[in-house]
Amino acid sequence: MEVNLAGLPFDRGGALLVKRALRHAAPQQTIIVTGQAADLPIHLRAWCRAEGHQFHPPGTIVKGNAHDDRWAGAERAGQPDSSAAGAVADHPSQRWGLAARGALVESGSPEFHFTLAHKLDVWASDAARLYAQAAAAQWDPATAIDWNTPINLPAEVEDAVVQVMTYLVENETAALQVPSRFIAQLHPHFREVMQLLAIQVADEARHIEVFTRRALLNRPVLGLSTAGGQESLKTLIDEPDFATASFLLSVLGEGTFLSLLWFLERNAPDPVTAAVCRLAAQDEARHVAFGMAHLRDHITAEPSLRATLMNAVRRRHDALRHTAGLNAEVFDALILLAAGSWDVADIERGHRQVIALTEEMHSARKKRLEKLQFTPEEAEDMSALHTRNFM
Repeated sequence: MEVNLAGLPFDRGGALLVKRALRHAAPQQTIIVTGQAADLPIHLRAWCRAEGHQFHPPGTIVKGNAHDDRWAGAERAGQPDSSAAGAVADHPSQRWGLAARGALVESGSPEFHFTLAHKLDVWASDAARLYAQAAAAQWDPATAIDWNTPINLPAEVEDAVVQVMTYLVENETAALQVPSRFIAQLHPHFREVMQLLAIQVADEARHIEVFTRRALLNRPVLGLSTAGGQESLKTLIDEPDFATASFLLSVLGEGTFLSLLWFLERNAPDPVTAAVCRLAAQDEARHVAFGMAHLRDHITAEPSLRATLMNAVRRRHDALRHTAGLNAEVFDALILLAAGSWDVADIERGHRQVIALTEEMHSARKKRLEKLQFTPEEAEDMSALHTRNFM
């Protein structure tokens, strides 16, 4: 086999042609390298020594076994397509590290320390489909919402919108922080879950942007943030277990928020408020879907997880029993938005609608809990113990 480099220097692309020839050569096969570059024999000698081949001047190479020896102990990190049988390992090796799933991982690669490294703890059978759906549904705040729409609300109605938007921002900030913390702990072998969590973080960042922007359209500052609300969200931030955090945030918290966002979309006093709530609700529905899919698989494989999750709800309730719950200003703002005016009959109707909202939230939580194999009685008790702060 002969490789003619002509005038191409070895260190400016010639090495690529020699490597190509060696890939197609058998061990101990001779390759003749010719070329016009004066320093070609020097480069060939040094390169062959590094690669484990024999070199005989001026340009004869005898292929060695260094490449085969180097990869003799390598292992395949599953298969790229998660739909293939056995593609996603139950316990991926820490030595696979950051390698793409399906890559051949060289022996001697460093061990990483990903704490979320068991399939049961993080995987969802719908992960690939949910990721594809999430990637296709991304929207741009600058173009998806007509920010130039005229808004001329009564001052107190505008103040109510600002207070609700302020409340949404701090809750969405918690919903961003929780998955962010777990992404770095997740073994990259579970890449669809890693990607889903990353998109979830991007969704929440976008929600924070649009809620803040709507709040500041006609006001120079945002509304109030209460200690009780902060305390409720802190319990989510502090939860160290992935399954429990997913349950409290995605299934209970964001599931409850879905009802709130659709309520706000229906009762929005202006098109911009309606649009930001509608778009955010569409994103939140995907977050709830992933939480449900993951926990459904996890509970099916490990029924004892149900007791862990029930205890987490009770523990959170006990930790928050002395807090005020939902910001009173937020509750009043919801009544005013549902009423649409200060007329006594309208306020009474608005109050009924907000109470109906809380009942709808309770009913929806129970349905989700029963889908996760909790009994109707367990679902009733757990939903009733959910934080009054909604999230």
